[in-house]
Amino acid sequence: MANREHFDAIDRAGEILKAVSKCAFITTRSGDKVNSMAIGWGTMGILWRKPVFIAYVRNSRFTREMLDRSPEFTVNVPTGPYDKSISKVFGSQSGRDVDKISASGVTLVDGEKVSVPGIRELPMTLECKVLYRQPQDVSLIPEDIKAMFYPHKDVPGTHDSDTDDHIAYIGEIVSAYVIS
Repeated sequence: MANREHFDAIDRAGEILKAVSKCAFITTRSGDKVNSMAIGWGTMGILWRKPVFIAYVRNSRFTREMLDRSPEFTVNVPTGPYDKSISKVFGSQSGRDVDKISASGVTLVDGEKVSVPGIRELPMTLECKVLYRQPQDVSLIPEDIKAMFYPHKDVPGTHDSDTDDHIAYIGEIVSAYVIS
C-alpha cells in the first residue's frame, strides 16, 4: 500500500502548471488496459464551484478513445529528478501498439476515488472525473496560434500528426496527493 500526502490542488496550481509546461502525463484506464500520454498543455481552475484540471487531447489519440470509454484520468507530475526514458515511451509511442506501462517500467498505484492508477515514479497525482468534453472549433483560434499548432499536416516518421484538433476534457479533481 502506498502512502499518500494529500494536498489542496488549487493551493498548488502554480506549481502543478509550471510542471505541466515542462512535462507531465495523463493516465487513463479502460477495463484492464492502462495507458499514459505525455502532455505539455493543461490548465486548472474552478468551474461550477469545483476544482478542475482541463486536459487537451487530440481526437486521433488512443488516450481519447480510453477517456471516451471510461471518463476518468489521473494527472501525473514528477516532483524532482525522474527517469527521462518515461517521457520517451509516453511521448513517442501509441498505446494502440505498445503497452507503455510495461515498456517504461513504471509502478502503478491504485487510485483512491477513480479506477485509474497513479504512477509512483511521477508522484504528484490529481485524480479526475470528466464533467464535460468539448471539441475545439479551430476556426475560432487566432491565426498565429493556428499556424503554429494546427497547420494540419502529417509529421513523417512518427506516430504523430496534427491533421486533427483537440478535445478539452474538463475533469473534476476529486483527490490530490503525492505518492511516497
